[in-house]
Amino acid sequence: MAGFAEAALERVRVARARLAAAHEAGDAFEEAQAAEELEDALRVAHDHGVDTDVPTEGP
Repeated sequence: MAGFAEAALERVRVARARLAAAHEAGDAFEEAQAAEELEDALRVAHDHGVDTDVPTEGP
């Protein structure tokens, strides 16, 4: 399960970064897509008991 948890956390991290970048760029369409991806990534992680509130490495 550790591999799944790591992958889930990476998906959340990437989605958060994508959302932040889209927001900074003022790209409403990309921001909406990134928000949906983040919502889905968080749902999957939470459904499988992965704590997404832990700090993750990366930018």
